[in-house]
Amino acid sequence: MQHFNLNVWRRTRSITTAFALGAAVLLTHSIAQSDEALPLLEPDAQHSRSLKLINYFVERYHYQKTRLDDSLSSEILDRYLNALDNSRAYFTSSDIEAFESFRFSLDNSLLSNNANPFYEIFNVYQERVLDRLEFAISQLNQSFDFSINEDYQFDRDEAPWAIDTAELDELWRKRVKNDVLTLKLEGKSDDDIIDTLRDRYSQQERRTRQISSQDVFQTAINAYMTSIEPHTGFFSPRATENFKIRMSLSLEGIGAVLQMEDEFTVVQRVVPGGPAELEGNLKAGDRIVGVGQGSDNAIVDVVGWRLDDVVDLIRGAKGTIVRLQIRPDPKSGTPESKLLAITRDQIKLEEQAAQKSIIEIQDGDRRHRIGVIDIPTFYIDFDARARGDENFRSTTSDVRRLITELEGDQIDALIIDLRGNGGGALSEATALTGLFIESGPVVQVRDARGRTRINRDPENDLAYAGPLAVVVDRDSASASEIFAGAIQDYRRGIILGEDTFGKGTVQNLIDLDRYAEDSNVPLGQLKVTIAQFFRVSGASTQHRGVTPDIQIPSAQVINEYGERSLKNALPWDEIDPVEFASYPESIQESQLSTLRSLHEGRVNLDPDFTYMKGLRAIDQPLAVATKISLLEADREHSRDQRAADQEALMKMLEASHQMTHKISQDFLPRDIILIESARILADFTFGNFDGRIVVESGFESINSNNLTTAPVTPPATQ
Repeated sequence: MQHFNLNVWRRTRSITTAFALGAAVLLTHSIAQSDEALPLLEPDAQHSRSLKLINYFVERYHYQKTRLDDSLSSEILDRYLNALDNSRAYFTSSDIEAFESFRFSLDNSLLSNNANPFYEIFNVYQERVLDRLEFAISQLNQSFDFSINEDYQFDRDEAPWAIDTAELDELWRKRVKNDVLTLKLEGKSDDDIIDTLRDRYSQQERRTRQISSQDVFQTAINAYMTSIEPHTGFFSPRATENFKIRMSLSLEGIGAVLQMEDEFTVVQRVVPGGPAELEGNLKAGDRIVGVGQGSDNAIVDVVGWRLDDVVDLIRGAKGTIVRLQIRPDPKSGTPESKLLAITRDQIKLEEQAAQKSIIEIQDGDRRHRIGVIDIPTFYIDFDARARGDENFRSTTSDVRRLITELEGDQIDALIIDLRGNGGGALSEATALTGLFIESGPVVQVRDARGRTRINRDPENDLAYAGPLAVVVDRDSASASEIFAGAIQDYRRGIILGEDTFGKGTVQNLIDLDRYAEDSNVPLGQLKVTIAQFFRVSGASTQHRGVTPDIQIPSAQVINEYGERSLKNALPWDEIDPVEFASYPESIQESQLSTLRSLHEGRVNLDPDFTYMKGLRAIDQPLAVATKISLLEADREHSRDQRAADQEALMKMLEASHQMTHKISQDFLPRDIILIESARILADFTFGNFDGRIVVESGFESINSNNLTTAPVTPPATQ
């Protein structure tokens, strides 16, 4: 078994986790009309062997001892139905009533290594999707009236099941109408719209016929696994291969991690240092609806495609161009489609490694220098270490070197930036903490048997003793939370930013093929949660994450996120603290109170924060919306109003900074979170920040006392 701490992924609107690629394949809803009869799918011979091993390892190793009984059976059924029909667009209430016969018997089937009930349900699902897409294609023969005031409910996660086929017909009429209107607002002609949608629905039909027994098995088993705990999951043999493709995509290609949400391929995250990040316009949450090769080849509509097929289109040789048609998430507040051209490349390790920079604080005639070390992930070259290479690459060794270089540059204070850092090697979180404390425990790890191990600072030395701040956000997870939590518990530094993700668990990846008897057929892999992290104070990082000493608002709309938003996530827990000594020059609560007051005063006056607050206000209605208007005038008005609101915010910002020329929105807002973190650390290190000016990335920030006297000059390049 391979033991490691997997990076955390954000929750999708489906119940399927980002790791469950097979389930995601099924969530494409890719079935349509055909004269060819659909074969009934059934379990393959190896699935019984896989189930036997899955049951064994879950029962023996999972951190949360869960009995496979009637209660869990009921949860599995609901999750499986939700995985197949998350949008409540295919099954009717009579279908759901028929499936009730399985509610309290799935546990018996699973314990008997029998997956047949899941296939019975799926074969009905196939028929229903076939009917729906046949209806959708028929709707393309009519003309839609976009002057009628009606809505389409696009978010149906909590909607009741349709009473009958007539209710589904009405839902799908509006769904197709919305598809047509969306393409119309993108500027497509009537003929192009009809051709695009007919091809889309036909592609879905063809791809449904490619759904295999393995795909169904993975969806079923992940309904079972996620009913226990959200980070436990199953990879079918094909999904195992797809996982490797995804990892390759993060190293060679465009540098984006993709997942399925309903029928869309969605950007889960953009890899730091990759071509997509360098291009700058691909964002997490974007939906990839079309892919084109080179500079002028036709864009292929990929809505409803399997994830692996979309990945195949996007991947390609270094130096080649791929064009992506992007449709933002409806809740993003940016409805307009965009076309991006990205040159594929090999992502260099150097660009994913820790990086340094310096922010300068102008204080009269003197400039204070604040070092910044950005850590995208907790990495280590395990192979080099296993070979006995004393110079193996790791986060800790790189940060130690960067600290030495920054001290050579005579920095007065240091910021560790963990925003977007989803974790990585547990050993590196422990070792990195050791650079900032002389000695002591860093994290406690409790296994499924209740045994607790204490991971301590491996080296009793101190690489940096000066003023320290750690910046985190909602995507800082796992190993990032261990580091931030330890720094906070020791009162070694100030934690700034947003509440972190809250993933305080450890997973094992088990290759089932290693344990199969007399089988030459691949069985797949199982990911099992086997342990939980606890801070030295005894509090868990699970569920609650790390709460910053000082909250710094971001531009994102505050919705449920992280572990706290995942159903069946392990609860917060607490164990006995371990003995440790606070840092000799530890930060006191009275100091933090003063720093909070100074920060809040700046935020209320700072035009960059006003700009971000304005963006949140614009996005908030869309973030909570479940419906979208099918009235063309309303959609156009909403689009134009948003553009006008954004333009007004930008003019306010330009005026606040006394800018005489218009700048690109790509530069706005600047990394005000990092700038404000520097201001807070300056308050702590040098006294009240008033009257000082931040100099960052080649352009000056505003003077915090006089917001209109220090113009901002945009950088020449992003």
